[in-house]
Amino acid sequence: MGFLSRKQNYQQPRRKRRFSPGVLILVTIWSVGLALGLLKTLNAASLQESTETIPHLNLMASVDRVEPEYQLGLELYLNTCSTCHIPIPPQVFPTQTWQQIVQDQQHYGATLQPLEGPSLLLMWKYLQTYSRSITLKDEAIPYRFNRSRYFKALHPRVDFSESVTVNHCVSCHPGAAEFNYQQLTPEWENSP
Repeated sequence: MGFLSRKQNYQQPRRKRRFSPGVLILVTIWSVGLALGLLKTLNAASLQESTETIPHLNLMASVDRVEPEYQLGLELYLNTCSTCHIPIPPQVFPTQTWQQIVQDQQHYGATLQPLEGPSLLLMWKYLQTYSRSITLKDEAIPYRFNRSRYFKALHPRVDFSESVTVNHCVSCHPGAAEFNYQQLTPEWENSP
């Protein structure tokens, strides 16, 4: 007997199961909710871990509130800049000053290795968000505190008789090394 005489055993195609659109929508919503919950948990754990390992972040309430999406940029800023000097709040300089500072290897007389890639982008987003742009058409970009109108606006009661440097901050802000600019020395706390 040849192959023609054998009974052909054809299998019927299986029917595909179809889910109703409602079930697919519920599963999608559930998956997105689960992913967001997991992400929120991981972010909270990451922030908790970073506040335990980086002392600067323990005083976050004493500086302006930083939104969660900029926390890593703040952390990079503090780790990068406060190794050489006290960290300066982004509000004291305009955005254009910060842009030049993070891109320039020549940093106030010192040569720095430039940040690159994601680190630079994260730190820049933090600085850009928490500083203000120069809005006056002919205003020069200030690189010193005494030339920054933003610095002066933050210190309306202070008469700076000499040039102000980053080292002067601690004389009025004893917590400046920990990025705490809200705490003032007793002579300034109750001043008009």
